[in-house]
Amino acid sequence: MEKNQQILLAARPQAQVELSHFKWVEKDIEPPGESEFLVRAHYLSLDPYMRGRIDEAKSYAAKVELGAVMVGTVVGEVIVSHHEKFPVGSFVETHTGWQLYGKSNGAGVRLLPPKPVPLSAYLGAVGMPGVTAWIGLNEHGRAEPGQTVVISAASGAVGSVAGQLAKLKGCRVVGIAGGQAKCDYVVNELGFDACIDYKKNEALTLSERLAVACPKGVDVYFDNVGGPILNAVLEVMNPFSRIALCGLIAGYEDPQRLAVTNFRSFLVNRIQLRGFICSDHRPLWKPALEALAQGVASGAIRYRETVAQGLQAAPGAFIGMLRGENFGKQLVKLI
Repeated sequence: MEKNQQILLAARPQAQVELSHFKWVEKDIEPPGESEFLVRAHYLSLDPYMRGRIDEAKSYAAKVELGAVMVGTVVGEVIVSHHEKFPVGSFVETHTGWQLYGKSNGAGVRLLPPKPVPLSAYLGAVGMPGVTAWIGLNEHGRAEPGQTVVISAASGAVGSVAGQLAKLKGCRVVGIAGGQAKCDYVVNELGFDACIDYKKNEALTLSERLAVACPKGVDVYFDNVGGPILNAVLEVMNPFSRIALCGLIAGYEDPQRLAVTNFRSFLVNRIQLRGFICSDHRPLWKPALEALAQGVASGAIRYRETVAQGLQAAPGAFIGMLRGENFGKQLVKLI
């Protein structure tokens, strides 16, 4: 009988994450108990929030314990069930982590509808990243038609959706991404009005380049990264503008990079900064997911995926994602 494969957290990183911080093991598959079901994972989602979950530092969610299966969301098929709401053959989004097989009692599990969008999209544009984009833009950014919206990590799973939602609202949308290929994708395929390559060496500073791309200033900044890019955007924010802060990937492996050097802009421009976690807004998930599914199905919302093959590739793919090597949503295909 096939064994379960798992990736465990073997050690906590002190700085950059390395392959040695993870351990691959094989174990017997645990059969589901009463009112439980067993899921065979098809895709595993890799997300930046996982970096904070393997530190000792206090965060908004519990840390992964040493020797435990790495936390993560999967989509997969129910193959054994003792739960009437999740019959064999149904597909679900669940939180069984970095393993091929996981059992659940149904808490926090989403039963997926039959193929309105590709299965993998439920981990990206029609999943938590898409919901994060929807909530950040609409609830905290409060973007209005005609306003200028800037999106960092614009080609990523969250930023790419946030920018497209802003365009659908009638906003001018300017992305920030690393590399010409990502910037070309953001403009030519996702429809942003402009995109700035922060890695490109130019005579103008990043804030000066933003001023050119945003001649009317910035009304909403959707921040996925923090750090030097946040400081640059603060130079061009308008009075009474809003910042929706959902990620700080610039400082996940070097917290000193998160220092705000232009704090005066918050007072001078009366900027509203709101850090948010999408799980705090459960009542908004249903309308967000309905809008996102409709957008993906109609082609109004596009997305891109980077897919690693096999569970043993997950640690390397995770490290690459933290260093910006992925393009769009980072997934691991498990079947």
